[in-house]
Amino acid sequence: MSSIRARRRGLEDRAAVFAALGDETRLALVAKLSSGQRQSISELAEGSALTRQAITKHLRVLEGAGVVHSARVGRESLFEFRAEPLADLKAYLERVSDHWDHALARLKSLVER
Repeated sequence: MSSIRARRRGLEDRAAVFAALGDETRLALVAKLSSGQRQSISELAEGSALTRQAITKHLRVLEGAGVVHSARVGRESLFEFRAEPLADLKAYLERVSDHWDHALARLKSLVER
């Protein structure tokens, strides 16, 4: 039973990452953070029409999904990108793609008979 719970938890975690990345503002924030440098909310808000409060809301969604991590430094929160959740999604999508490739190959074989 625990393997079912673990599998379900894995799906829930992946769904949270997909949902977090399903917004263009959050994708833009991930792109800015993917440079590898920790950045403050003020730095991430530069060049955006959004307020720092709106940026903060988006960052909290990304943080909840594990895509970014924040650390307090003085009065600022610095955010950094975490690649692990995206690597997990990539592996998951490759497995799903392999399953579809095999299913389509079986269907093709069946149809061609």
